[in-house]
Amino acid sequence: MMAGRKRKRAGVNPMGLAFLDVMSCGFGAVVLIFLILDHTATEDRNEVDPNLTAEARLLQEEVLEGEEQLFQVRNTLDEISLEVVEAQGLADRIQNNIDDFMAQLAALEGNSMATEESLEDLRADIQSLEEELLRLQTSAVEEQGDSSREFLGDGDRQYLTGMFLGGNRILILLDTSASMLDASLVNIIRIRNMSDDAKLASAKWQRAVRIVEWISSQLPLVSQYQVIGYNESAEAIMPGTDGRWLEVADRDELNEVVRTVQSTVPGGGNNLQRAFEAVAAMNPRPDNVYLITDSLPTQGSRSSNATTISPRQRLELYQQALNTMPANIPVNTILLPMEGDPAAAAAYWQLGVLSGGSFITPARDWP
Repeated sequence: MMAGRKRKRAGVNPMGLAFLDVMSCGFGAVVLIFLILDHTATEDRNEVDPNLTAEARLLQEEVLEGEEQLFQVRNTLDEISLEVVEAQGLADRIQNNIDDFMAQLAALEGNSMATEESLEDLRADIQSLEEELLRLQTSAVEEQGDSSREFLGDGDRQYLTGMFLGGNRILILLDTSASMLDASLVNIIRIRNMSDDAKLASAKWQRAVRIVEWISSQLPLVSQYQVIGYNESAEAIMPGTDGRWLEVADRDELNEVVRTVQSTVPGGGNNLQRAFEAVAAMNPRPDNVYLITDSLPTQGSRSSNATTISPRQRLELYQQALNTMPANIPVNTILLPMEGDPAAAAAYWQLGVLSGGSFITPARDWP
């Protein structure tokens, strides 16, 4: 019996038990690590998610608030535009009524049978309509601001020191001669022989166009204006508008005038006398003139076959042109650069002093 028990004990392998212990411990360790990692991840999610959710909700609220404000701004702009259009339409009708009453008044004044009471009634109606027209124009200024059209400049470069930007009838004289293509005589000759597209794209001419755009954006809404281009002759830039004043309040027409300036191709000589003759022919005459040029004139009333002109001859032509310019009209000259004409700056400065206007040579980055 004792021998049999010894044989059974000898049959148990201790290495097998050790292996099972190791496997059990390893499995337990794996389970423990899994539980620890899963718990940490759960804690991280619980810590981060509330902040992200709050930030997302804040951004959503800001987006909704911005969309609401944008909607309100658009509605306000639409309402203002509608009111301005209605006011302009009513102003046009009132102006037509004024014209009709003026015609009737003229007819009655010429009729000896007309009663004084009828004349007084018509005068009262005309005065009432003119007051209503002025009120509408003033209302348009309050709702749209002082600028007649938008002009986007660089930063705060939208100014012109010492130049009075106002008046009831404002005239812009734009030099459209070939010299407006460039400041160098060599480049003027070179560009003059190029295509119209190249002439329109020349830097100096584009600068002159931007000056016209800037001035047009500063015109008072209750005033009238005209743009005359001159080279060897002088005529209104806008076809069909010679001899009459245009309304600044008519923005569509003003934008069309600016587009016409943009498509005007410079060429020909500089006859300042023709420009001043056009000023004298206007009825009523302007009370403020802006002259955009780069040099003294090269042509006058007498034709010449000469291919060159001296500075002294330029001054003589300038003096002839001044003799045709009406007195008591301020002339504000904006002189662009041009080589070979040193007397231009002094002459146009003197014109500003004598006429009560101004003279500037703007910086290269203006407007």
